Amino acid sequence: MVFACFRDSWPRRAKAIFYTDSEIMLTADTIDWNRLWTEERTNPNKHRDKEFWNKRAPSFTTHARGEGYDEYATPFLKIIDPQPEWTVLDVGCGAGTMAHPLAQVVRKVTAIDFSPSMIDLLEQQTRKLGLTNLEARVVSWEDDWSAAGIEPHDVAIASRSMIAPDPRTLLRKLSSFARQQVFITLPVGNGPGDQKVLEALGRPAIINPDYIYVVNLLHQMGVNVNVHILERAPRRYQTREQAEESVRWVADEMTKEEEALFARYIDENVKQVDGLWQFTYERNAHWAVLWWKADALK
Repeated sequence: MVFACFRDSWPRRAKAIFYTDSEIMLTADTIDWNRLWTEERTNPNKHRDKEFWNKRAPSFTTHARGEGYDEYATPFLKIIDPQPEWTVLDVGCGAGTMAHPLAQVVRKVTAIDFSPSMIDLLEQQTRKLGLTNLEARVVSWEDDWSAAGIEPHDVAIASRSMIAPDPRTLLRKLSSFARQQVFITLPVGNGPGDQKVLEALGRPAIINPDYIYVVNLLHQMGVNVNVHILERAPRRYQTREQAEESVRWVADEMTKEEEALFARYIDENVKQVDGLWQFTYERNAHWAVLWWKADALK
C-alpha cells in the first residue's frame, strides 16, 4: 500500500490518496483519520503517566512561562476573545498557561489536569495573583467528568493537551461540555520536540501527527472548523544554560553516556550572537488553533 498526502494552501484539509494492489482509491473524505492519528504516533513515551508529569511539573512550568510564552498565550487569548460573562473549562490545564490569563477576564474558570503537581503549582500561582474565580481539580481526560462534578461551561479549551489516542472521542467529549465554542491547539509539523537532540543521542525519532489530521477528522464529522497558525520567532536566550534547558526535556532520564553526547550537541549547536545565545539551526515550534461552534458535535 502506498500513501500520499498533499496539502492545500487553505488548511481546512489535506488531499490524501491511498493506492492498493487492487487499485482501490481512498480520498481525504474516506480515510480513517482517527485511526491514522493513533497509528502514526511513534513516541515511545506517549502513554506517560501521572508520575512522569508530577516529576516534570516544576521544570515544565518554568519552560512554559519562559521564552516565547507571550508568542503563544497572548495571540491564543486574542483568538478566543474571552467575554466577561463567560465560564471556561480548561482541560489539561498544566500549571495555568491559559487558565490564569482567562480568569483575569471571564466570570469563572474551571481548570482540570490529571497531574496533582501541576494543579498544586496552578493553585500557588492563583493565590499569588489573588484570583478567586478559578477552581482547579485533579481530573483526567478519561475520567467521568459529570461524576467528578464538572458541568458544561460556555467555552471549553484544550491548550496543547489533546495528545491521547482516539481524538474523535475527545473532540465529542470536549464539545459536550461547552455551550458556545470549543478551542484547541495542536502542533504544526512534529511539534515542540527537537529531533536533532534525539539524533545526537542515537535515539529513534519521535513522530507525532499534526493538526491537519484533526482538521480532516472534524471535516468528516460535519464541523466547519476555523484554523489559525501561531507563528513563532526564532528563540534567543540570555544564557547558554537557558538554551540548554529548552531542549533537555526532549530526552528525559539520560544515561551518563547520553549526558556526554548531549553536552557535545550543545557545544556544537548553541552559539552566542550579539550577546545572546541561539541555536545554529531553525527549531521553531508552531501551533495551530482550531475552533468551532460547540453544537456542531452534539
